Amino acid sequence: MISKILVANRGEIAIRIMRACRELGIKSVAVYSEADKNALFAKYADEAYFIGSAKASESYLNINKIIEAALASGAQAIHPGYGFLSENASFSSACEESGIKFIGPSTKVLELMGNKIAARQEMQKAGIPVILGSNEVVNDLSQAKKIASKVGYPVIIKPCGGGGGIGMKVANCEAELEEAITGSQNMADKAFGVPDVYIERFIKDPRHIEFQIMGDSHGNVVYLGERECSIQRRYQKLIEECPSVALTPELRRKMGEVAVKVGKWVNYENAGTVEFIFSNGEFYFMEANTRVQVEHPATETVTGIDIVKEQINVAQGAPLSFKQEDIRLNGWAIECRINAEDPLADFAPSTGKLRGYRSPGGIGVRVDSGVHTGYTIPYMYDPMISKLIVWGRDRQETIERMKRALYEYVIVGVKTNIPFHQAVMSNPRFVSGNFSTHFIEDETILIDDMKNIIENEQSLGSKFFEAFDDTKRVAAIAAATAVVQAWKQAT
Repeated sequence: MISKILVANRGEIAIRIMRACRELGIKSVAVYSEADKNALFAKYADEAYFIGSAKASESYLNINKIIEAALASGAQAIHPGYGFLSENASFSSACEESGIKFIGPSTKVLELMGNKIAARQEMQKAGIPVILGSNEVVNDLSQAKKIASKVGYPVIIKPCGGGGGIGMKVANCEAELEEAITGSQNMADKAFGVPDVYIERFIKDPRHIEFQIMGDSHGNVVYLGERECSIQRRYQKLIEECPSVALTPELRRKMGEVAVKVGKWVNYENAGTVEFIFSNGEFYFMEANTRVQVEHPATETVTGIDIVKEQINVAQGAPLSFKQEDIRLNGWAIECRINAEDPLADFAPSTGKLRGYRSPGGIGVRVDSGVHTGYTIPYMYDPMISKLIVWGRDRQETIERMKRALYEYVIVGVKTNIPFHQAVMSNPRFVSGNFSTHFIEDETILIDDMKNIIENEQSLGSKFFEAFDDTKRVAAIAAATAVVQAWKQAT
């Protein structure tokens, strides 16, 4: 049995995993960089080990240091969270060689599904519908032109490795192809260390719908409903819903069964998602994420299943604690990613010290965060502050509750994308459910709506700004001190 788990991650997901460990009576171990020595997750854990500088390659991406920390702590397992090394087959293999359980799918599955071309080929063998595209790495422009001509414009260039939408480029015609290929290769090389890319037909105005699956070592694979992930910026998700307004019960069952077929085909174990492009009633396999997802709380909220606890139990060899017929979707959930970024400056990161922080509460509100008043948002990592998850009996109630929760959220010291989320929740097109992955690009009115929200201070946080504003407080103290000194001199 596992009695101690090292969490190879940081921030809110580290705390999320440690909470599950605490409820299961399992000790947790944190690893932290120089930038995170005073971070909440490092204090929350039962033990914490310093593993290097703020540079991720010298800490959170350093396999040897993380394995050394696990061995030193006596941890029997490592949970990788999401991002960093979570889908790294070399890391999984290093854990196995050190006698440490990797809480995730097998190294073989990570290798297979981590390469998008290999995954496409495998899905075609399994009879899973995939988007028309190349089944080999695109090495040069002449090759790319032949493939694009066969596939048909517009096309999208995608890195073979990595994820998060990084490096994806669209070419609407042959004249745009070279720039798209070069740009995608450069970004892929910088982000993932591998410049390999491939080509797919670009589907206009699709929805991005993913199915949460869980598998165990006994051959069981179950889907836990879907998540609507179409509200994206540069292919990176900002808002997720469970379920999706676009799916009928019959279509949900059909897509869910395909997701299960994907899992069983590769002998999938632990938590993951099968992601689909959905358009005009048709769906196509896009990729599989072989880890716990950022948006997993939305699924937990409507199913009542603790996905992280289930991950840990499956890693110990236990069968899934539920069957497909046990899964029920109760109500509706929406998750907003709250980031430290300026939505009026193309969502540029806004790092700095949180002079004031108060999260919302009340019925149906959950906040997964790793910050507090006085915490400094570091510039070298993802600027996520928290995930705000709201539940309601139906979609309309959930939207209204999210509006209320966003109003209550007090964050002072950095700019955040809360005005963006407020604008989306009041947008008629979003409320109607009629949107695609191009929602942000199409709804140019969001900029004016955000300006209006900011100018009219439509949040509780704006009313508390002066109370939290260190600059004004320090100035007031200085002025009062000057008055006292002047009075003393006069008397």
